[in-house]
Amino acid sequence: MQYKGQTEYDHKGPAPKQGVILCNLGTPDAPQTSDLRRYLKQFLSDPRVVEIPRLLWWLILNVVILRLRPRRSAKLYRSVWTDKGSPLLVNTQAQVDGVRKILAEKHGKEIPVVLGMRYGNPSIESAINELSAQNVRHITVLPLYPQYSGATTGSTFDAIAEVFKRTRWVPELHFIGGYHQSAAFIDALCSSISRHIDTHGQPDKLIFSYHGTPERYLKKGDPYHCLCHQTTRLVAEKMNLVDDHIMTTFQSRFGREPWLQPYTDKTLASLPGQGVSHVAVICPGFSSDCLETIEEINIEAREIFSSAGGKAFHYIPCLNDDLEHLEALAQIVDKYLSI
Repeated sequence: MQYKGQTEYDHKGPAPKQGVILCNLGTPDAPQTSDLRRYLKQFLSDPRVVEIPRLLWWLILNVVILRLRPRRSAKLYRSVWTDKGSPLLVNTQAQVDGVRKILAEKHGKEIPVVLGMRYGNPSIESAINELSAQNVRHITVLPLYPQYSGATTGSTFDAIAEVFKRTRWVPELHFIGGYHQSAAFIDALCSSISRHIDTHGQPDKLIFSYHGTPERYLKKGDPYHCLCHQTTRLVAEKMNLVDDHIMTTFQSRFGREPWLQPYTDKTLASLPGQGVSHVAVICPGFSSDCLETIEEINIEAREIFSSAGGKAFHYIPCLNDDLEHLEALAQIVDKYLSI
């Protein structure tokens, strides 16, 4: 094993700094088939994401999925790509810039806050290197997944650990495993919903749609399913929402095995037949709008509901760089800064 480390150290230099890494899932560099193939290979090769025996999955991934899926995924990404690039990258970078500004204003000095993507660029390793170059020896890591899951938050920890396994001088590290119970986060969600209702009226059903995972992950001990329901409950209690008017559903399933239910798409297809004509959908498991919210919910899910006879469909955007959200994120990381 070759360990990376500083070969020179200035004993009279400035005191080591504290810094923050905000992490998100990642995005392809461009909405092209070759970029999607590279991105999907990294993403779907993660054993935290796909818990199938490695040899069998290697064959399925390389012989079938990576030959068929990248072209279709590239088309979907092109439908949401902006002049500035990937919505997820643009939104997450705005969060990084916003949290950095809030922390600087609070503490009266610049605190390095950088972005690291679990898959794609900028990588988690590049984020660590960027902080190291600024003499940061105390790192707080906030994965931007409010509800812990092994497939997201756990995988981010794996990536951080993989870098430090090869690092001679490991910095002090605080890793935040989730923030779905943060009062400031829940308040930001409630404010977003309230603004929407003030503008568009009270829907017949307010649907909280979270990214799905295979049911067997839950049965093996992953707490994600419970944390999603806790998020819905905390928002409902804060806003005094009636149980009959809210639902928790799960989207973005892949493959044939059962995933967390009820499924968002099937739920939306069934609601008009139950007399529900007006729905609003919010995705509290996503900190930033991305393919799964813009295309899957605001386009595909809207079409499903309308085709089934629904009259009014509204998507409530992710919190993105909403000021109240930025202040919540800054508050969450600030607890671990010893300033």
